[in-house]
Amino acid sequence: MNEFWSTLTDSERDAFRQRATTRHWQRGDVLFREADQSGWVAALVAGRVKASCHSASGTEILLAVRGPGALLGELSAVDRLPRSATVQALDPVTALVMPPAGFQEYLQQQGRVAFQLMRLLAERLRDADRKRIEFGAQDSTGRVAARLVELAERFGTPVDNGIHVAVRLSQDELAGWIGASREAVTKSLRVLRDSGWVRTSRLSVVVLDLDALRRRADGGPPD
Repeated sequence: MNEFWSTLTDSERDAFRQRATTRHWQRGDVLFREADQSGWVAALVAGRVKASCHSASGTEILLAVRGPGALLGELSAVDRLPRSATVQALDPVTALVMPPAGFQEYLQQQGRVAFQLMRLLAERLRDADRKRIEFGAQDSTGRVAARLVELAERFGTPVDNGIHVAVRLSQDELAGWIGASREAVTKSLRVLRDSGWVRTSRLSVVVLDLDALRRRADGGPPD
């Protein structure tokens, strides 16, 4: 999935920087909470964050993991409704922050950026539709495989014999992301380990066979 910053030209980035200020958060800090009123829009410069919401029973549901270049808080800035999710830093985070009024003015003056934002929002909607199809068509192991493929492709670092996924997500968070229990995630990771496709340790995964994971995520056999 493309990120907002990568779609901008140099002049569009300069115009954004001129309106923004730089802010920093430590790992574990909450950037904003679900139902908060919009106070700013941010473009991530460094670090990764997770976006989540909570069910009526209090269960955390992970919606997405975003990395450098992502835009945060744009929905509330546009529709002026409260925040739709809580965003928390998974790493030390640096971002360019702009008040909602400044962001709206920026979009009015930079028509191409407004169009790019529409394309990114459409891409996110398509991704959400794809995940809903996964929930209905895939078992928990297939959904875990799909999320590991996504993390490896977006945030993975090549290492000996595999791809290291350095995003610090617990099994509870992964369970909330795929709509399953923690026990189901534990069992699914065991299946993937026993198949020789991943190696796991606390808050860390090394993908050993990305192609096999992709095939499992698509619902087919590994070979």
